[in-house]
Amino acid sequence: MITPEAAAQFNLYLVKSFFDVSTCRQIIAELSRSPIARATTYGRSESGHVDETVRRTTQVKPSTETVELVKKRLSDRREEIGAHFGISLSNIEEPQFLRYCVGDFFVAHQDGNTGLLRLDREQSRKISLIIFLNPQSEAPEAEAYGGGSLVISEWRPGRTSGELRLSAETGALLAFTSDTTHEVVPVTRGERYSIVSWYG
Repeated sequence: MITPEAAAQFNLYLVKSFFDVSTCRQIIAELSRSPIARATTYGRSESGHVDETVRRTTQVKPSTETVELVKKRLSDRREEIGAHFGISLSNIEEPQFLRYCVGDFFVAHQDGNTGLLRLDREQSRKISLIIFLNPQSEAPEAEAYGGGSLVISEWRPGRTSGELRLSAETGALLAFTSDTTHEVVPVTRGERYSIVSWYG
């Protein structure tokens, strides 16, 4: 998924087995039968709106128990992740459970802490988190999806420029500063399941 050199270049924090395979399968099974809604974007208002030219994916609503499990695990890692980035972290934003189907994507964007949007949500986000629930593969295989890579890019002056294309590993957690430019390229096969959240 990612080499130590790439992690250092793009200032990423990685936990390879944040959730074990069995837990990921249980969460996906629950998500497959849970209520869904089109995922929103932020920029015009604090409440968000659907704009499928920017973000096309489905947000799934699992049980309270599953949400609390994720929040507890993220809370347990908060100090360690904060220490990695050299910042103090306090709150955890409510996690989003996402299903990307064929053709779904999210254009290049930043999650927060850029000063561009001036929304409370945008200003409070310091660290972005992604938990990958199923694997990505070039060839068709059970439980995996094609396409849907997470792409990290760096364009800011005074930093090492470049692009990093990441393939998902089941149960891995990836964290990066919320002003990092990233995108999800279109899924070409299967369904991509992930959880996203933010520390403030």
